[in-house]
Amino acid sequence: MLQDEFSILNTNIDLITKKIHDAAQRSIYVKLSDITLVAVSKTVSSKAISYAYSKGLRVFGENYVQNVRDKSLEIPDIADKISWHMIGHLQKNKAGMAVKYFDVIHTVDSTALAYEIDKKAGQIGKIQRILIQIKMDEEPTKKGTSQTDLFNILKDTKELKNIKIDGLMIIPPYFPNPEDVRPYFKRLRDIRDEADLKELSMGMSNDFETAIEEGATMIRIGTALFGERNYLT
Repeated sequence: MLQDEFSILNTNIDLITKKIHDAAQRSIYVKLSDITLVAVSKTVSSKAISYAYSKGLRVFGENYVQNVRDKSLEIPDIADKISWHMIGHLQKNKAGMAVKYFDVIHTVDSTALAYEIDKKAGQIGKIQRILIQIKMDEEPTKKGTSQTDLFNILKDTKELKNIKIDGLMIIPPYFPNPEDVRPYFKRLRDIRDEADLKELSMGMSNDFETAIEEGATMIRIGTALFGERNYLT
């Protein structure tokens, strides 16, 4: 029975739903209806996604275009009902596939990529929702643009017709204590407000409650939902 196979997932969904509710009550920046739970399904099977969907989850985050393509073929009855979010780095040569499969791309970090997404979205008559990824630390493996470059991107893309810049995204440094990451969330909120945007994609399994308290509207949760990497493959 699926219920038995995914009992841990079922418990985790209930627990996280409650934590989101409680954090929203503590926040002065967002209310519960503002918050989207992006279930990070990049390491789990389509069967696990299908079960999570049956429990009410509707938004799933993936790192790679080909993973969404392959998983969609395995769950054709619900694939078109899922809102797929791209949370991994997007190369320009994959922009065409990305606009085909993803409702929101969280990781745009340059004007050139925004232009390519706009072009590919225009070819299929779509207005692609995107977020600009901001980098606030010096970790060499992290992607993202600076605050200064953010405003250049906003200026340079304001005439584009086939993208909609909804907000900002960050992957801050990992800290065991979520309080240590709070300043990054506050700073991103300030930048978002200065840019007059709506969405804040911030907060993951370890720190999503803190992120909500600081105004997150999209939280990206994988391990806290599905367990350790490859748990539900």
